[in-house]
Amino acid sequence: MRSSARRMSLAAFSALAATTLFTAPAGATVFDQGISVRDAYVAHDGAVTLSGTYHCEQASPMGAMQIKATVAQEGGGRLSVGAEQIVCDGQERRWVANAPGAYANVHPGRAVVTAELQEVRFSGLMPRSVTTVAQDSRNVEVHEH
Repeated sequence: MRSSARRMSLAAFSALAATTLFTAPAGATVFDQGISVRDAYVAHDGAVTLSGTYHCEQASPMGAMQIKATVAQEGGGRLSVGAEQIVCDGQERRWVANAPGAYANVHPGRAVVTAELQEVRFSGLMPRSVTTVAQDSRNVEVHEH
């Protein structure tokens, strides 16, 4: 009798685990998201331009999509900047992120650039969470522009 109860409990637990595993929450992010890093430039006044490509599907009704790009150099600083407004329609598109020279400590040479495609979920007007749904990190050559 004890063995039968244990089997029944195990079966119920397995069914619950399978339901949890194979059921996505309502409003879950679509998994066809992607981003890549292409270029990095620094102007004579120190302004930084990072670019690449992305593709994404429409964010959930409770969220919006954004791109955050970060450049890091040895002997320099670390700079994170957001890209311009993005369009999520499944098409591959180009993204560009700019930072004025007053905030950047980037120079020509090797750097690591990381681009993140993020979903921002809101609770009313305030962001509730930020989830990275795609990321690319590459060693690039920062060119003078």
